[in-house]
Amino acid sequence: MRVGILGGTGPLGRGLALRLAAGGTAVTIGSRQPERAASVAAEIGEAWPDHDLAVDGAGNAGAADADVVVMATPWEAAVPTVEELADHLRGKVVICVANALVREGGEMLALIPPRGSVAASVQAHLPDALVAAAGHHLPAPVLGDLRRTLVADVLVCSDHRRATEKTMDLMGRIAGLRPLDAGGLAQAAAIEAFTAVLVGLNIRYKAQSSLGLTGLDGNSRVPARAAVPPS
Repeated sequence: MRVGILGGTGPLGRGLALRLAAGGTAVTIGSRQPERAASVAAEIGEAWPDHDLAVDGAGNAGAADADVVVMATPWEAAVPTVEELADHLRGKVVICVANALVREGGEMLALIPPRGSVAASVQAHLPDALVAAAGHHLPAPVLGDLRRTLVADVLVCSDHRRATEKTMDLMGRIAGLRPLDAGGLAQAAAIEAFTAVLVGLNIRYKAQSSLGLTGLDGNSRVPARAAVPPS
């Protein structure tokens, strides 16, 4: 399976590319500037020469031709980007990791997109794709450094069972991550907004915290629930 990361030259997209490749997944970093994507892919390989990393770079259209696509552009560019790539994304699992945040003074504030979340907006503009929301709370600096231990829960939500399963499988390939089925795509609004709290904590305490839940049995399979229709 090849994963394409739209907007993969940013900190989160770059960190996800590194961790996925370190786990054996082939990754194509996408960008509006193909030469920039190729440069970042080369930088990742050069930074970790002891790892066999299958990472290359392409334009966003090239990344969108992958088997599974991650939307890691800035949140305000998410809808315009998928509108341009709708034909490439038809029928595919698209994982949205974007958060609508703005800094006001010393606080990070969550914005409310028209449909409640960036992921829901992406789904509305990609009716023929299977959109999942995941990875919002992952600390990009830790993702981007293989010397650092990554331990975090990843909340996954989608209205398509196949998207939930595929996203959980993909996140589970990254060492230290525990994917959890968080329900339908309506839950993305709360999940995305909570990122503002985590970012604020990280700024205040000069940390790189992530999300960890207690009291679960550790089983990360997708539980049966009527809220996720088959697709």
